[in-house]
Amino acid sequence: MKLISGGICAAKGFKASGVHCGIRKNRTKKDLALIVSDVPASAAAVYTTNLVKGAPLLLNMRNLSDGKAQAVICNSGNANTCNANGIQIAKEMCELVSKTTGIPANDVVVASTGVIGQPLDITPIANGMTQLVSELSYEGGNDAATAIMTTDTVSKEVAVEFEIGGKICRMGGIAKGSGMIHPNMATMLVFITTDCAIAPDMLQKALSGDIKNTFNMVSVDGDTSTNDMVTVLANGMAGNEVITEENQDFTVFMKALNTLTVNLCRMIAGDGEGATKLLECVVTGAEDEETAKICAKSVICSSLLKAAMFGADANWGRVLCAIGYSGASVDVTKIDVSFKSNKGEITVCQNGAGVPFSEEKAMEILLETEIDILISVGDGEFSATAWGCDLTYDYVKINGDYRT
Repeated sequence: MKLISGGICAAKGFKASGVHCGIRKNRTKKDLALIVSDVPASAAAVYTTNLVKGAPLLLNMRNLSDGKAQAVICNSGNANTCNANGIQIAKEMCELVSKTTGIPANDVVVASTGVIGQPLDITPIANGMTQLVSELSYEGGNDAATAIMTTDTVSKEVAVEFEIGGKICRMGGIAKGSGMIHPNMATMLVFITTDCAIAPDMLQKALSGDIKNTFNMVSVDGDTSTNDMVTVLANGMAGNEVITEENQDFTVFMKALNTLTVNLCRMIAGDGEGATKLLECVVTGAEDEETAKICAKSVICSSLLKAAMFGADANWGRVLCAIGYSGASVDVTKIDVSFKSNKGEITVCQNGAGVPFSEEKAMEILLETEIDILISVGDGEFSATAWGCDLTYDYVKINGDYRT
């Protein structure tokens, strides 16, 4: 198991492209992406829990009902959500892919990201399809990763190589996500490809199981988006025996998937709107996994804690406060808290009470760009990790005039 380059195109048989078609006013920014498998693939997806769902998601639920797909098209700059003709526009996007590639329209995954409630004109997408398809390349992953960005400041892509049944398999992914990021599908779009052969039902089981401890444990601002989606395409071109049950091969696949998704989680959290720091909260010693998760998510979602991290203020009381109102059943007299970064580690609370520590050393630790918040809540065997970022002045500035 090792990280490799290539992103969404690292897996055998996947091409990608990204162009500016005219949805976004800034011509220097790509706004339309396409990912295509050389052959039909097993497909799985998970969607936002928000009752208000973007039209593309509603269409994907139909298109992926047979567990198969061969292409993904995604535009940025417009979410195609809460539009009277949203489903029709999403269908037309799939039909445009079909017309220009020959792939059946119902084997196309469609996604949109951007402003909610703004009509999406199909014209620029239609006009951009010839260029989009002509630029498909086995090296086009970064173009696609760039084209799906909205307020992201950097593209997000990662790939991993692993072995199953003596065959070398690869898995790659790209993501967009910066604001409207909150647990139960952290607000984002994630597209994952793999050349590993796996049955659709097992692919869905792997994805649904993984997100509970990865994407559902990310929060930037407490807002759950309408367009969140994670999609995986597995085309089987690595040549391994098809995974059809929970065996050793499935375990290896799950490990590869988790390696990839954890890396994407960290990228998404670290690139939160206006963020200057990636926060990783690790809770140990819980009586059960759910308790650990509740505590970790509550801490990472605390606006007061996030603001303290921005100010490099070791205000550990905000950690205990967040645990206290989380609803988790813990003994507050057993809580220990430490802060850690590349500059070292400092204990600030033991057994639910403050301990003497150097404010200067604590500030030095918290001035780093990656901060670990380490919490022990007792003597249990369960743990959980959540990811987030600091809360800065720029977050308000970015979202104050996002639409206009």
